[in-house]
Amino acid sequence: MKVILNKDVKDLGKRGQVVEVSEGYARNFLLPRGLVSIATEGAARGLEQEKTAQLRKKEREQKEAQSLVSRLNAATVKITAKAGEHGRLFGAVTAHDIANQLASQGLQVDKRRLEVPSPIKVAGTYKVTVRVHPETTATLTVHVVPE
Repeated sequence: MKVILNKDVKDLGKRGQVVEVSEGYARNFLLPRGLVSIATEGAARGLEQEKTAQLRKKEREQKEAQSLVSRLNAATVKITAKAGEHGRLFGAVTAHDIANQLASQGLQVDKRRLEVPSPIKVAGTYKVTVRVHPETTATLTVHVVPE
């Protein structure tokens, strides 16, 4: 019996694949749990439409990520913080501070996507990596200026 997998099934295949299984396995295990649907022409067309829609969505997300990368690479963030002698800060500049400064410039970036190597505790210029998309990263310049 040919079925279309609705979810990933161990030792059988990934979601969206059309596989051949025994009739008993399909009727007694897979169908009652909603793991598969019977492969008909209508279901196959629906599957193809879903795949093309997912592909278009992925391409759109990739284009948006590329535009954000170009804006982030060109952006510089200036953060002022209280500092003591030799430019040593009284606190630390964290990803949260950088994300807030980017938001004030009109660039919305989640603080969890910023890869700050370690908390910034000395005034200076730093490079911070931003994970915009799983396959795309940007490099942001952060200037920490003592107050």
